[in-house]
Amino acid sequence: MLMLEKSRRRAPSIMPEVMRLLAKWGVKVDAIYPEARLTDLAKLRIEHDLYFLKSGSDLAWSIAGALHAAGAKVIDPYPVAALMRDKIIATRILQEAGIPTPESYVNSRPEQLVPLLDQGALLVKPHLGSNGRGVRVVWDVDELDDLPSGQGPVFAQRYHKPDGLDRKIYCIGGQLFGVERVWPAQTYAEKLGTPFTIPPELRDIALRCGRAFGVDLYGVDVIVSDGRPYVVDVNSFPGFKGVPDAALRVADYIYATARRVLEGGPARLTEAACA
Repeated sequence: MLMLEKSRRRAPSIMPEVMRLLAKWGVKVDAIYPEARLTDLAKLRIEHDLYFLKSGSDLAWSIAGALHAAGAKVIDPYPVAALMRDKIIATRILQEAGIPTPESYVNSRPEQLVPLLDQGALLVKPHLGSNGRGVRVVWDVDELDDLPSGQGPVFAQRYHKPDGLDRKIYCIGGQLFGVERVWPAQTYAEKLGTPFTIPPELRDIALRCGRAFGVDLYGVDVIVSDGRPYVVDVNSFPGFKGVPDAALRVADYIYATARRVLEGGPARLTEAACA
């Protein structure tokens, strides 16, 4: 497993329990912390039947990409995970699939957003960000001066005030789980949120997100504003906070995937993704 060192995590992770369960079931599990080691790329070899990319660091993503190029099996498959990580690409894929998203814009300088503020506030976020880092609501032109300039693309979406709490929908091998939580979450309890029953419209949207990327292990961030749903983010291998028995469910998914890979099958069930 390509993981982030414990000291660098922002919140408790289900992965230690996932690893314990897999070991209990007879799976040999190695935790790989890319930041804690010097990697000789010339000696980088496929040493495991299946890899899990469970770190958001740039180094871990590069190592996962190098392993994929060498033929390694990765959950989620590296090319798909890379598409989902880039909010510019992911949003366009969602739009092409007919999934409701806020009006979305990309540019290179914050001042280019000035005309858009005439129609209301914008949600500006790093195009490669995760866990809500660097996300802010911009209401006035003066606030654009506080945004970094010349550091890569500026990704902005029309801000829609949510009706109530934000909604996260998780998919684990065909099962959907809904969690409501405040945004931005400040405490671990707030990050755990509260389970909710997913209504048919949101269930359909979440399933279509999985089909758009061909994955069956992912998360979808949804807001409902004035009664209309909008998908604001998708995540490959999210934290599954608030999902009942999350560690057990994820471990079972990984175990089944590993068995399928050992039998010569794919690392994902693209035909049955959250069917």
